[in-house]
Amino acid sequence: MAKSSVQDILGRPVRDLRISVTDRCNFRCPYCMPREVFGPGYQFMRDPQLMTTDEIVRIAAAFVELGVEKIRLTGGEPLLRPDLPELVRRLKTELGVRDVALTTNGWLLERHLPALREAGLDRINISVDSLEAATAGRMNGQGLDPTRVLRAIDAAIAAGLAVKINMVVQRGVNDHELEKVAAYFRDRKLPLRFIEFMDVGSSNHWTGDQVVPAQEILERIGVKWAIEPVGPSYRGEVAARYRYVDGAGEIGIIASITEPFCRDCHRARLSADGKLHTCLFTALGWNVLGCLRAGADASELRAYVARIWAGRRDRYSDERAEIMARGESTAKAEMSYLGG
Repeated sequence: MAKSSVQDILGRPVRDLRISVTDRCNFRCPYCMPREVFGPGYQFMRDPQLMTTDEIVRIAAAFVELGVEKIRLTGGEPLLRPDLPELVRRLKTELGVRDVALTTNGWLLERHLPALREAGLDRINISVDSLEAATAGRMNGQGLDPTRVLRAIDAAIAAGLAVKINMVVQRGVNDHELEKVAAYFRDRKLPLRFIEFMDVGSSNHWTGDQVVPAQEILERIGVKWAIEPVGPSYRGEVAARYRYVDGAGEIGIIASITEPFCRDCHRARLSADGKLHTCLFTALGWNVLGCLRAGADASELRAYVARIWAGRRDRYSDERAEIMARGESTAKAEMSYLGG
């Protein structure tokens, strides 16, 4: 596939595409889909609103032609979508995407692993916010014990997938488990990513005092084990990485609040209804699916996406403090809509 390239106003290329394949989830994590908002009466998207597998592949092809090398499938919970293995297979075989990854809460993972592995999935990120039954149940909003997810992680490793663990850290909720979770995955030599609680959307009741800053996390881990920084493994990596000096793996910290990384962000996000968002912290989405359904061919679709990216100037995390100091706020799409 012949490729061109495009840069935004700040000189950032598009290299990473995140595709939300569904807005539904079987968890109700308060920092993402709080039950009081996403309750029994909440209206999720209906099938005609969602991208079909063919549409996802056609839109993804436009991004690949513009330089995207990595595609991550997200949600909601992507494993709720029955054709997920087929989508992975087509991204790998038809588009030749070098790196196809999945982000999941892990609850449904174990039974889908054989099909995903056969389809060619390269990597998987699994959320583990707590190892304690009570805290995990509070954080997943469903009272679910983490044992099933931990078992799925072991199964994913056995299946030969590259696995990373994500932990959203929220003060007063699960921050007492930092060292405990680190020790668990250090023993298994699995990379663990601590994620600062972010002000995505408007329904998670975010306040700054709930954020455990990256520096505090580093200091606490450093008291237990000697760590040292390592450079990024690719341009635009959002996690600041640290390895254990004794060789027992690594941790990373995604510090969107205290150490923004907008300056070299090259991620595009596609919602489940085919809207292109050029920043995680924006409500504005460009209707790429509408363009496709209106009859755009491959070259027209590519040109449409290129124009959107070329006009991009987003840098919300860098500007957050200034915006808040003025007492202002910005409209943002929900995390469950964009997939993080």
